[in-house]
Amino acid sequence: MAPSYSARSRAIEPFHVMALLARANQLQADGHDVIHLEIGEPDFTTAAPIIAAGQAALANGHTRYTAARGLPALREAIAGFYAQRYQLNIDPGRILITPGGSGALLLATSLLVDPGKHWLLADPGYPCNRHFLRLVEGAAQLVPVGPEVRYQLTPELVARHWDKDSVGALVASPANPTGTLLSRDELAGLSQALKARGGHLVVDEIYHGLTYGVDAASVLAVDDDAFVLNSFSKYFGMTGWRLGWMVAPPAAVADLEKLAQNLYISAPSMAQHAALACFAPQTLEILEQRRHEFQRRRDFLLPALRELGFKIAVEPEGAFYLYADISAFGGDAFAFCQHFLETEHLAFTPGLDFGRHLATQHVRFSYTQDLPRLQQAVERIQRGLKTWRPHAL
Repeated sequence: MAPSYSARSRAIEPFHVMALLARANQLQADGHDVIHLEIGEPDFTTAAPIIAAGQAALANGHTRYTAARGLPALREAIAGFYAQRYQLNIDPGRILITPGGSGALLLATSLLVDPGKHWLLADPGYPCNRHFLRLVEGAAQLVPVGPEVRYQLTPELVARHWDKDSVGALVASPANPTGTLLSRDELAGLSQALKARGGHLVVDEIYHGLTYGVDAASVLAVDDDAFVLNSFSKYFGMTGWRLGWMVAPPAAVADLEKLAQNLYISAPSMAQHAALACFAPQTLEILEQRRHEFQRRRDFLLPALRELGFKIAVEPEGAFYLYADISAFGGDAFAFCQHFLETEHLAFTPGLDFGRHLATQHVRFSYTQDLPRLQQAVERIQRGLKTWRPHAL
């Protein structure tokens, strides 16, 4: 007999890109030169001052549990970062350190969503958001968005899609997979739309710091009741350290702390001690240099893809992704990705991983390779387009 597993585990979809990644890794193991533009992970290793702080933490025996809300010194450092970067006075008592941004999302969904209730989410968007909602027996109400609203929810869309089971909305700025931002005024408009309906506003600010030509506004500048999810993975380059944080309204902190105690006890202690070095001037200088490098990559790849015939209607202002419409070439996005992987050994992500709205005609490129590799990638795309046949695979 087949094992009887939960309905929620069956309902949560796998990443489609993982099948492509497995094949890409097999091709690489067979000796092929594969260019990876599929994974949302910076190619830079963690900055040296952070690594040194982590090594020192291990040497000094900082390997035990911390408080569920995290190291007081780290929460104070994050509060100081908000003061320095955003001119916001955030009480460290409102900050909870989590195991990655995913830990913050787990806390938010557990606190705010009852069975059968849902949040409004932009489609396309980061897939794990809807899966976390399913995990707590809630649901995602996917709202189709396109370039006309820069792939973001608006107050008008909230009004149109809100129903009796809606309890909130989750937005991301910068967003994955589109790289678009919400301005301070747009965040204020969403806040007002949610408050008018008794709903919660949750904002994913995980790609803050990775913006180009514009600074990302924090929702905390316009709404002290919003829930903010953030991470040390992207701008700070600590993906494998599994560390993030949440900023919560003061009234929610005690319940969130209780959930943290039960769900994961505490975030990794060694990672927390290492993260104290993130806010040192020498570290921030390194991170800013890397941000400028990401901008150089975007400024190369964006026009190159457009010249080849990809439609990218909105210039991304943040993160490190390009969400491209392949309708000019015909065919299905997954088959399109397979074609380039098999013939050109170039890996990128099909739109199916980010939702349902026009997903089969979009792909995502992650510019997490250096410029010479991106130049090679463009050459391979140009060559591969000549052999692409819409129904060949």
